[in-house]
This record gives sequence, structure tokens and C-alpha cells, in this order.
Amino acid sequence: MTSPERIAEHLLLPGVLTAEQAAETVAGILGAQRADGAIPWFRGHHLDPWDHTEAAMALDTAGEHAAAARAYDWLARHQNGDGSWYAAYHDGEHDRVTDHSRESNFVAYVAVGVWHHYLATGDDAFLDRMWPVVYAAVEFVLALQQPGGEIGWKREADGTPVDDALLTGSSSIHQALRCALAIAETREEPQPDWELAAGALGHAIRRHPERFLDKSRYSMDWYYPVLGGALTGPAAKARIDAHWDDFVVPGLGVRCVLPNPWVTGGESCELALALWATGESDRALEILQSIQHLRAEGGMYWTGYVFEGDAAVWPEELTTWTAGSLLLAVAALGGDEATVAVFGGERLPKGLDPDCC
Repeated sequence: MTSPERIAEHLLLPGVLTAEQAAETVAGILGAQRADGAIPWFRGHHLDPWDHTEAAMALDTAGEHAAAARAYDWLARHQNGDGSWYAAYHDGEHDRVTDHSRESNFVAYVAVGVWHHYLATGDDAFLDRMWPVVYAAVEFVLALQQPGGEIGWKREADGTPVDDALLTGSSSIHQALRCALAIAETREEPQPDWELAAGALGHAIRRHPERFLDKSRYSMDWYYPVLGGALTGPAAKARIDAHWDDFVVPGLGVRCVLPNPWVTGGESCELALALWATGESDRALEILQSIQHLRAEGGMYWTGYVFEGDAAVWPEELTTWTAGSLLLAVAALGGDEATVAVFGGERLPKGLDPDCC
């Protein structure tokens, strides 16, 4: 179990985490993880493969590499024959599936987690073991790519593809494809089709908003093109500035969806990561400091807070992925090498943009 004395410097952030607080948060995620490696939202609730992976990445930031490896082993054991995972599993014996659809961004995210774990540990045997898992997952996802580059958001339970694309999901997949390409390069197994797919997807995100369903009420659609690395530099900063006043509630955090008076920890921490990626560490720190009202006794974080009317924590859930997103944001600001590489993106392959040729 992580003790305050073992907490790395990159998890210490003024006004956000002390060594004792970081150790509590890491212990909270470990306490929710099952012996078989699964990390549900909280015990007795459910697991989805994206949030499971995010929590595993957070454990790696704290040096809990064995626990993170068990989480990836769980994914390897539960991968479907077509390379996918189901959208939701019940936290109980036999991992009963509660949603048989297979969401493309959920499936792709394993590549981000695997690359992050490899960078954190240098474990070549782990990368060898997980390569077939990542390869199959990427192939499942790219079978849903549309002619315009965007990624259809899921397959229904009966296998029917849903061609409609979500900007948030496709932006997350953009990051995942770049991580998958980094894995392929490390293994000296070039994947030119993946390079083309990543380039086409990035182009769609940057230049063709009409190819995605309109979910602009959601803050994730606002910042995810930046967080996923498709938008960088002045374009990224302009996008963040354009809707800052719409979504950021000073002193409280980031709204999940307009016009609801509800700030959420996960979205706030992800925005902080996006801000850090654009070089705005001061604003990222302010966002992380603003959500400390969501920290609960024991070191975990409430999912969200309703700030008008009968103001209250809602829902009353202490989720591993909210705690995980905070640890990842803090680790990035603190200079953790693996987290910086995965979310900074400077060393990730970019793919082949169709505008380049």
C-alpha cells in the first residue's frame, strides 16, 4: 500500500494534494480494485473499460505498477474475439455483462493505458503480452471508421454498426491511435493503415465539425479535441478561450452540460489536462484547486455538485475514475514522464494528414 513517504514529487501540488492526501486517494482506488484486477466505478456498481483503464493509469502515476498490470491483465482476459469489450460489466461474481453494445472509444483506450504503463515501467514483457490485445482492439475500432475519417461510435449488441460519430469519442480515439502507433514503432511493426486512419481522423476533428453529432452542450465536446491532441497551438488555445465563460464556474469547477448548474470532477480534471497541454499550467492549477470541495473523507472525490437551489453533492458516488483523472492531471503538472508523454503528445506519432500530400 502506498504510504505518504513513497508518494512521488510529481503528485504533490499546492492547494490540491499533499503527500498524505495523495496516499489516501491512491489507497481509495486500490481499495475499489478487485483481486482479479478489475476496477469498477466503486464497489457494487459497474465497470466500463475506459474508466477502468483511466484508474489503472492513475495507479501507475503513484508507482503502483503491479496493481496497474493486474488491471490490464483483466482486460486481456475479457477481450471479445472481435477485439472489443462490452460497454458495461456488473461488479460481481462472473462479471455479468449489463450492456452488450461495444463503444469504439471504450475499446480504443487500452492503447493509451498500455503505452502509459510501458513508459512508466519499461516492461518489455508486458508490451509483448499486450500487443495482440492492442492490435485487435485497434482493428475493431478502425472497422467503424467512416469515409470522412470520423469513427462510428459503437456496434449494437447484435453487431449492427452505428455510423454516427461523436466528437468526444473520436478525439479520444485520436489519442489512442497515436499511442498504438508508438507501440507499433517500439516493436518495429509498422502499421501504415493506422497512420492513414489517424491522419484522416485528426483532419476530420480539425476541419469538419459537420461530420459529428452536435453535442456542443457538453463540455467534453469543447475540450476533447485539445485533450486528444488533434488541436494544438493557437487553434487549441482559441477553442478553449471561446467557451471558457460558458463552462467554467469560478471557484467550483467545470459544468458537465449546459445550462445545468452541475459541475463535475472528471470534466474539471480533464480540462486541467487540456490546459496543461496548451502550456497554461496556471489556469490548470486554478481548476484543480477549485474542485477540492468535491474531496471526501478518505481521499476519494464526489462525481459532481449541483450549485443552485438546494445545493448538494450529486450523485452521491465516489468514483475511481474521478480520483484517477485528478491524479493524472496532477502528475502531468508535476512532470511525470509517462503522463507527460501520453498527454503532451510531442513524442507521439501524428499519422498522415490527408492535407499533407
